[in-house]
Amino acid sequence: MDSLKTLRRAEDPAEQSEREPRWPAFIGALAAGGLYTALPDALTLGPRWLFPALVLALLIPGVVSYHTGRHRLNAVFGFAVDGLLTVGLIISVILLIDALPTGKETPQQLLLSAASLWITNILVFALWYWRLDAGGPYQRDKIPGHSDGAFLFPQMTMSKEALREAGQQNWSPNFIDYLFLAFNTSTAFSPTDVPVLAGWAKILMMLQSLLSLLIIALLAARAVNIL
Repeated sequence: MDSLKTLRRAEDPAEQSEREPRWPAFIGALAAGGLYTALPDALTLGPRWLFPALVLALLIPGVVSYHTGRHRLNAVFGFAVDGLLTVGLIISVILLIDALPTGKETPQQLLLSAASLWITNILVFALWYWRLDAGGPYQRDKIPGHSDGAFLFPQMTMSKEALREAGQQNWSPNFIDYLFLAFNTSTAFSPTDVPVLAGWAKILMMLQSLLSLLIIALLAARAVNIL
């Protein structure tokens, strides 16, 4: 039995190379769920603890499935977490827009809510980019070096010689790269130094920019005006 497991690990390309660390994405998802607790009651559905508890309930079996080698199950839990965070973000933004005319929330609460939702927006879409690009982290682990995907990172335009001289011949994007991409999209409303190639990525980036625009230009500005 042990020899069979060893043989499977030897045949698995992802086991032969150094795997991309998953803990940054775990921390990002945990932070996105935790930021929900910073929102006032008017911008949440149900008890404030319920949403973070649901996120954690999906994250834990996802971590277990990853460490036990069940990559498909891990992907299912990953998509479930990202979907839940996205639904929670969109609902909170809608509730925040709806709460503006009523004046029930104080300016300080509106500013705190806008900041929390803006950071959540970055984290949620960074998780989506990380999960979807080039088949996800597990598929990226199978191939040494990253030369094809939905985003054209600067390293992908470098020659093999230049990558070798820089000590990055097997470079592959990790969660921090996608977090940087999502941050630029929410601040500059553009991918800056990382062109977008795939249609699904363009749609996600348009949605992220739209949410960021609503949060910053409409909600935060409104809160500042009534201080």
